[in-house]
Amino acid sequence: MRRGIAATALVASLALAATACGGDGDSGGKADGPVTITWWDTSNATNEAPTYQALVKEFEAANKDIKVKYVNVPFDQAQNKFDTAAGSKGAPDVLRSEVGWTPAFAKKGFFLPLDGTEALAEQDKFKSNLIKQAQYEGKTYGVPFTTDTLALVYNKELFEKAGVEAPKTWDELKKAAATIKEKTGVDGYWGSTQSYYAHSFLYGEGADTVDVDAKKITVTSPEAKKAYGTWQSLFKGKGLHKADTTADAYAHIQEAFVSGKVASIIQGPWEITNFYKGSAFKDKANLGIATVPAGSSGKAGAPTGGHNLSVYAGSDKAHQEASLKFVNFMTSAKAQETIALKNNTLPTRDDAYTDEVKADPGIAGYQGVLAAAQPRPELPEYSSLWTPLDDELLAIAGGKKSLDQGLSSAETAIAKLLPDYSK
Repeated sequence: MRRGIAATALVASLALAATACGGDGDSGGKADGPVTITWWDTSNATNEAPTYQALVKEFEAANKDIKVKYVNVPFDQAQNKFDTAAGSKGAPDVLRSEVGWTPAFAKKGFFLPLDGTEALAEQDKFKSNLIKQAQYEGKTYGVPFTTDTLALVYNKELFEKAGVEAPKTWDELKKAAATIKEKTGVDGYWGSTQSYYAHSFLYGEGADTVDVDAKKITVTSPEAKKAYGTWQSLFKGKGLHKADTTADAYAHIQEAFVSGKVASIIQGPWEITNFYKGSAFKDKANLGIATVPAGSSGKAGAPTGGHNLSVYAGSDKAHQEASLKFVNFMTSAKAQETIALKNNTLPTRDDAYTDEVKADPGIAGYQGVLAAAQPRPELPEYSSLWTPLDDELLAIAGGKKSLDQGLSSAETAIAKLLPDYSK
């Protein structure tokens, strides 16, 4: 998922129906002709898709026996569309799968295990925590394609004018925000009500929404309540922008930051391209990137996000073999470098962080905070837990529910998603 960012691509339903043919036998050419595989790409149609389309052409030029039918599917629709298509044996051969979808679709038997295949021929080149995040019950069902995490991004010029440095704790952030407001007249920080962004506060207290090993829901634990209490406190105070509970909150926060109207926010690398389009960051060097501040436990970090390339288990052997070759190409060091340079996204393998890639301050900055990123637990339902929390945190931030009421309601909703977990 893109943490509330709806992809801008608009793909007609008829086009999707026509191209979702990986498992129904229509995606091949003549018996002696090239094999045609279908790839559903869920990236941003404007900022990212053109790079992938160019790489598809490069792959086809090097592999005359394989054709790739490229389809850009709106991210916010892709999970349900693939679920429906795979259930009827009509899914694409390759899916750009958000990391949270990978174990869920693997559990349903929709993805092909990739261990020992051409797709994972260079498995040791990928960051180990990203490989782990692509696994389910000991098998690997995706090759890491792009990765991301959250960071505290800040306006260096405003911080320097106020005489403050990037804060290492939430308490330091409060003090810095007040000083920035006093010295520059600009709010120092604007937080999000979305649960994905609030997750870092949980990590800062050594907590999470669930304890997978104990099969227990922990969203109302003392540690979680303390974490969300800190999150809530950052909507009120000098230099702290009040909570935006409108449907356009994401856009409002982003626009304020790139135009220099707020000094810092929590954001991911998928916005690097848009940062540079803003008036505050025409000089790319003005973009500061730091690890998300730590909580009282002294721990700091944010969820690991990103996407894998996965192969549909319902495709026939010829299409699977062609798909494995395609995935290997798209996740190669050369392709990863190209994607990073064109799209400002983070490579998933160390050998793709070339000097040219690291020359981009955005990529270099986010690479520096990846070490603190927390991989998601191997729980197919984990990504679904953010939905009820989104609703409840919005109500809490808007003053419609107390913290205890909202978290209690979230606990009840999560219990329905995880009926075998205790409270």
